[in-house]
Amino acid sequence: MDLEAAIESALGSPPVECRALTGGQIGTVQRATLADDRRVVAKTGETPLDTEGRMLRYLAEYSDLPVPTVYHADPDLLLVEFIEGETDHDAAVARDAADHLAALHEHGSAAFGLDFDTVTGPVHQPNPWTDSWVEFYREHRLEHLLSLADLSADTETRVEAVCDDLTELLTEPKSPSLIHGDVWTTNVLARDGAVTAFLDPAIYYAHPEVELAYVDWTGTFGDAFFDRYRERREIVAGFFESRRFVYRLYPLLVHVHLFGGRYHDALDETLSRIDY
Repeated sequence: MDLEAAIESALGSPPVECRALTGGQIGTVQRATLADDRRVVAKTGETPLDTEGRMLRYLAEYSDLPVPTVYHADPDLLLVEFIEGETDHDAAVARDAADHLAALHEHGSAAFGLDFDTVTGPVHQPNPWTDSWVEFYREHRLEHLLSLADLSADTETRVEAVCDDLTELLTEPKSPSLIHGDVWTTNVLARDGAVTAFLDPAIYYAHPEVELAYVDWTGTFGDAFFDRYRERREIVAGFFESRRFVYRLYPLLVHVHLFGGRYHDALDETLSRIDY
């Protein structure tokens, strides 16, 4: 792709400077300064970038979560607003992020899923509307990844056993919640103790615990995040003791599928932690 020509065609102004940005694991991201002085972020790569643009627009329309404005989105090129921010998060940022995510989780729907399928990184996330959260998580998250990930026969059997027992392992929430779906360090920009933008979403309507479990697994925020979230929304007993590890299986399966290596051991350790 001739990136400079593509940017000019999409936005009507040629870039005078393009500078690579770091932090992401999927795709190539550059900051482009245009001749009309606008600064935009240009993302290219193997993932369907029109889906990422659609997710950002959905969050902008249906929530107050701070996300960059989308200027252009097609399968090969995403152009969004450049937002200043760092990815070093102190306790003040953690508390602000908790406020934002607790508010996001107040946005509900009649069922679990979404009007369209999404992606987490390059991995397809099917989102058919489903009345039961346990059924959704079993069929469209764990079993979906079982069909993709290269696992040993023993590990696959252990994950299948978890799927069989999900009704006993998980709880149904009071109602579905809109989640960001990929909250980890480099997807949260902050400045002066406040979040400036959440990036790279993987949205759908879910049990909010799956979001909290992902934040916990990635170590993005510490106790300050969970203490503030509890002030805004309940975290039901049993989440930290067991359910967070059941939810950890999904991102681990995604990472086994994408990267293999040490994630195989982490998956096996998590299965053992919940006695499977």
